[in-house]
Amino acid sequence: MLNMRFPQITLFLLLGGIVPTLLAQPDPDSVSFFVEALRRAAPDTGRANDGLYSEWQVKPRNIRSWSERCTGVAMSVEEFEADPREARFVLECKLGEVLADQYEVSQNEITAVRRAASWWVSGDPDRYTTSSGVRSFVNRVEKNYQEVATRWNR
Repeated sequence: MLNMRFPQITLFLLLGGIVPTLLAQPDPDSVSFFVEALRRAAPDTGRANDGLYSEWQVKPRNIRSWSERCTGVAMSVEEFEADPREARFVLECKLGEVLADQYEVSQNEITAVRRAASWWVSGDPDRYTTSSGVRSFVNRVEKNYQEVATRWNR
């Protein structure tokens, strides 16, 4: 009898452990929408040399590590800023991971977007619930996300 139950237990563990993990991944369109929403919400500091790079206003310390992780080549800030297509690729790679992590926590697309936007601006996915400044940024990202998704008929 034990031999007959083993496949059932294995199947249960696979369905209970692996399948939810696979389902907790945002689709590529959601990641693209999120990256575009962040670009649209990026602050205009009004300073040419504000220490942030590209249309997304990325900190230099992140550019090298994210680009190396996502492309195998550590980009300089100048390369990142000069090539919006490559910058978008790197950000979709990195933020796809972040969005997936937040979707796994929340199991809700919009909550995952809020949490990922909060992480982007503050380093803490929960901060949008406690900081009015972070919440304001997150609200802009969410609005942009919904506009982009609607525009693409999603």
